[in-house]
Amino acid sequence: MPVLEKDGVRVWQRRSRSESLIRWFGWLIGVAVFMYCWQQISAVTTWFFVVDAPRIAGDIWDRATPPKWGYITQLGRPIWDTLNIATLGTIIALTLAVPTAFLAARNTTPSALFVRPIALLVIVSTRSINSLIWALLLIAIIGPGVFAGVVAIAIRSIGFCAKLLYEAIEEINESQVEAVTATGASRWQVMAYGIVPQILPAFAGIAVFRWDINIRESTVLGLVGAGGIGLQLSASLNVLAWPQVSLILIVILFAVVISEWVSAKVRGAII
Repeated sequence: MPVLEKDGVRVWQRRSRSESLIRWFGWLIGVAVFMYCWQQISAVTTWFFVVDAPRIAGDIWDRATPPKWGYITQLGRPIWDTLNIATLGTIIALTLAVPTAFLAARNTTPSALFVRPIALLVIVSTRSINSLIWALLLIAIIGPGVFAGVVAIAIRSIGFCAKLLYEAIEEINESQVEAVTATGASRWQVMAYGIVPQILPAFAGIAVFRWDINIRESTVLGLVGAGGIGLQLSASLNVLAWPQVSLILIVILFAVVISEWVSAKVRGAII
């Protein structure tokens, strides 16, 4: 901390004059950027609708309550499709993510110069695009339906699972690998007995965590035609059947809560 002289008495100051000026200048720039962004947003916002939003929300609430409980008989198959989309998509993603992670990890890749960059590119490219966008592209290619949803979830999940898994591979205890290598084991035996046992808990946690996320993502894929309960939600919204919409939202909430409970129980058992 700088020391200043004031009437012959030393005064401790947290920052020097130049540091304080730089700090205040940074705040000034931040406020200016915020005001500019707010001005741009305000210019394209119809504030009448924003002010009227509470009344509209109240009107929709009145129309949506009570839920149409009799409609629940038509939601069994859609919610089952949603669970299948999430589960099958997660299984396919894990199947492809495991070799990708081994190719991306520094201590297991066969070539840090050529193979690892390709594996990292796969991880980044699959993670950077949202599952809804993947679903839109796949619907245009293979048509609407549950299969497009499964593939969209799978592609989206590859990068997520592979990234966490290759980081776990890079953090393993090398002494165990060296011990297995010292026995004269082959490369595959070293991987099976020296690496895989160390990453199995991380793999199980990643799989359950991603499945839990995919349950949430698969509930909305039907909005773009990729099957599941989102398809029923989209159809109900299109005809303004608000009691059906509220029931579908309750079912989605219930499914997400159950998946969260199962995920927490499994992770607790693993850890």
